[in-house]
Amino acid sequence: MAIFFEVKQQARLVTGQPINPYTCVVHMSTEQSVAPVLSTPAVGILDDTAAVSDVAPAFASLNDDELKTIYEIDRTVAEIKEKSWTRIALQFPDDMLKDGPRVSELLHEKLSNEFTKLVEDDLVKSVNNLMLNGDAIIKTPYKVTILADTSYGSCCVDEIAAEHVDAQVVVHYGRTCLSPTARLPIVYVYTLKPLDIVKVARAFEDTYTDRSSNVVLLADLPYQGHVSSLVTLLKTKDYVNIIAPAVVHDPSAAIPNRCLPADLDVSSYSIFHISSPPDSLLLTLSSRVSSIYIFPVNNDSGSSTTVQSLTSSTSALFRRRYAQILSLSTSPIIGILINTLSVKSYLSVLDIVKEMITNAGKKYYTFVVGKINAAKIANFSDIGGWVVIGCWESSLVESKDFWKAVITPFELRVALMSESERIWGTEWRGDFGRLMKLRQEDLEKELNLDQTKEEDEDDGNASEDESEPPVYDFRLGRYVSQTRPMKVSKKKALVEEKNEQSTSLVKKTPAGELALMGGQFSPAADYLRSKRTWTGLGSDVEIEYQYDTHGKILGSQMEQGRSGIAKGYTVGDEKPGVS
Repeated sequence: MAIFFEVKQQARLVTGQPINPYTCVVHMSTEQSVAPVLSTPAVGILDDTAAVSDVAPAFASLNDDELKTIYEIDRTVAEIKEKSWTRIALQFPDDMLKDGPRVSELLHEKLSNEFTKLVEDDLVKSVNNLMLNGDAIIKTPYKVTILADTSYGSCCVDEIAAEHVDAQVVVHYGRTCLSPTARLPIVYVYTLKPLDIVKVARAFEDTYTDRSSNVVLLADLPYQGHVSSLVTLLKTKDYVNIIAPAVVHDPSAAIPNRCLPADLDVSSYSIFHISSPPDSLLLTLSSRVSSIYIFPVNNDSGSSTTVQSLTSSTSALFRRRYAQILSLSTSPIIGILINTLSVKSYLSVLDIVKEMITNAGKKYYTFVVGKINAAKIANFSDIGGWVVIGCWESSLVESKDFWKAVITPFELRVALMSESERIWGTEWRGDFGRLMKLRQEDLEKELNLDQTKEEDEDDGNASEDESEPPVYDFRLGRYVSQTRPMKVSKKKALVEEKNEQSTSLVKKTPAGELALMGGQFSPAADYLRSKRTWTGLGSDVEIEYQYDTHGKILGSQMEQGRSGIAKGYTVGDEKPGVS
């Protein structure tokens, strides 16, 4: 259930002095993110004392000055005033949600106070016309709303929830994937976390004993504010080849979301990363840099659990990803999980994914989901595997809880290659830009192959098998048939274009009925007919219509239904309470 907190403020001018009382209103939408509970025990309903959230808070108790510094109240207010935004949505991750009301109050107070100062002179001049019981009321134009329950991952901006409250801008707090958005302007606040830079420098020295080592210094966004101080400290220790790139909004960069010189050879540099990066970043960087070292950070104290850096190993992660890719290569039905509605170009990537699956002769189903979990997608047993369309971080799902493999669009491209072409190498990409470029290269290659085949057919040297050969599954150790159930050969397509009714053999159900979709045998329709025991409400009732002489369906007359309250409904012209 989506929840929004709205902080309202009005300033009363009493004898020239503004006062800022606040009221907090909770809006609860009727949309549910999980299936409703169909039965509830009659005993103990009001005795549940379970905690609302098990998420540990990101910060300890903060005073107002600390809150203003960490959540960058002054900078946020300056940007809001510069762009003249009046409807602001605040998006917090779960571990910062407890600070949401105080942050919104500070923002609203500062915005309203400055607005009051601007109009105070005009109000004083016309105070006789505005007096109401001795008080003059100034209604501030600012509306601040807390997005308390985001639809997708906390790293992505929830533009959909912001549009529900008619926001003009979203202020996003905490770490973020910095994926480009399509609808609303965004103000990013990384919420600086404490860090012991002396201990980090000591770990850096233990890792790089050679003072001339080429090192790119990275940090997770909540620790990015400490990087410049750390670089200054390391340069005093005679490190001369350290690069600390600035943050940019570009997941497709050589180092995602970091700005590097155009002529820099990243492969000759090592990465020193403060805080454990997401798996998607590790896979992306593993093929681009010489080595990766991680300095783990304890969020409570800002100190590492150890003074030594850890060398990152991604070989095991690559092996797991490749095993999942192989499982989808032999799956006849693939599910597409749309895990974002905000990332720019996600619809274009959806079209590319559909096209790749269709060209491979496989069937797909599309699902729009919120936060992905194993229970949601386990409901569809006939789906052989899943591909996630989300941001470059959240689309990589690493969990043993999922029954079927969950891969990214980039990995799907590898999975749908033929066995002779499936050479992955060490590259891994999560951004949409690289996938779209690779797909364009594939289309050009397919076009050249089609032209070559047409020339061979003209020479009379073409031969086409009547059916697709079985595919060997390396994971199962056996051959798998019907991995491409929707594949239609060119020869068969030409025959059907010439003949209105195809004479090709099709599979029949045990009852002797054909399971067809669009004139072709459909494995999904056959599965639905033969294996599913329940197909939905009303599926066992045959709908019958009455037709007039012109063949149009006769509609029924409109009738007035029940009205009133449950205590006594009114039906038509009846009096209330009469049933």
